[in-house]
Amino acid sequence: MYKIVSAQEAVKVIKSNDRVYLQAAAAAPQVLIKAMTERYEELRNVEVCHLHIEGDAPYANPELRESFHVNSFFIGHNVRHTLAEGNGSYTPVFLSELPLLFKRNILPLDVALIHVSVPDKHGYCSLGVSIEATLAAIENAKIVIAQVNPLMPRTHGDGIIHHTEIDLFVECNEPIPTHEMPVSTDVENKIGDYVASLIEDRSTLQMGVGVIPNAVLSRLTNHKNLGLHTEMFSDGVIDLILKDVINGNFKAINPGRALATFLMGSKRLYDYVDDNPFIELRASDYVNDVSIIKQNPKMVAINSAIEVDLTGQVCADSIGSKIYSGVGGQMDYIRGASLSEGGKAIIALPSITKNGISRIVPSLKPGAGVVTTRAHVHYVITEYGIANLYGKTIADRVKALVNIAHPDHRESIEKGYYNLI
Repeated sequence: MYKIVSAQEAVKVIKSNDRVYLQAAAAAPQVLIKAMTERYEELRNVEVCHLHIEGDAPYANPELRESFHVNSFFIGHNVRHTLAEGNGSYTPVFLSELPLLFKRNILPLDVALIHVSVPDKHGYCSLGVSIEATLAAIENAKIVIAQVNPLMPRTHGDGIIHHTEIDLFVECNEPIPTHEMPVSTDVENKIGDYVASLIEDRSTLQMGVGVIPNAVLSRLTNHKNLGLHTEMFSDGVIDLILKDVINGNFKAINPGRALATFLMGSKRLYDYVDDNPFIELRASDYVNDVSIIKQNPKMVAINSAIEVDLTGQVCADSIGSKIYSGVGGQMDYIRGASLSEGGKAIIALPSITKNGISRIVPSLKPGAGVVTTRAHVHYVITEYGIANLYGKTIADRVKALVNIAHPDHRESIEKGYYNLI
């Protein structure tokens, strides 16, 4: 029916100077990644490109720089060192536009390494817990190699592909990487309270993975008829779906369904989404398309930041000039929510770092990346309150942001700003 080979045999198709795409997040095909990396002595200048991937990234070892170069579209902890070491690069791109890099042949792909469920009786596999740009990679790569896994959930939506779209299959039986959520602190709970206070019944939600989104979700148990249209989600939505708080009944896009492009969480989450028609995973050029997002009434986008300056510029991808993560989908959803009828675009962050440094600042650090511009920003929330910046002058913004900064820093950051102008 389809060709099953060993991982070592499959990755022999990868040649020096090839560009290889890896499926993202919890669907990263670790068996194929390991086998590819083991060929380092035979390979030279292979570009390995991907969004954040869970698990190991052995090809990112600086000692293998002659064999592999990492091209990150969103940087995770396992490849962050490559930028300083010189065996990696970062390509800034909106998640909504990443598939276009492959479709338009801006980044021609030689090989796509993917991770799928076992084919059904009709020969169809599921891309499981991560679609993002993988469909575009499959359609445009010269060779597609799949790690087929009975433990990969079968999700509904775009990620159902026929076995004939795959050139080589490698069997495995490995648990999908899990992401356990830490307990939220008092600070995160206060932020969660403020964010939840802005969410009306019949809103549609976008949030990332993290303690603050979970804190928000835990405060929505008395809400009614919420929808989910988000880049990704984790365990926090399950109980709200089971309680009929999230039902999607008033969404304009894919009503009656929860929509995402990837997901990451516990085994409970993976069991819940397995063959669940309520959950739809679609490609990121659909899920993150501003013209689609904005059609949902009362669209609420909840995102975070590294620092926010007193004019409203939001840095979310770097610490100064050092790239830390990526552009991702923040602007896709900030813009989509802003244009939605009754929508709200929210940046939520603690007022200080773990080291006590203010995250509300007079000006961004030199070299810092502006992911959300001062013209796009609406709400900024810390544990000290809500600053609504939309339609406000710079002077009004300074006052509003100083008021939600940590009390220990309010005077210094306000003086720091006025000393700059």
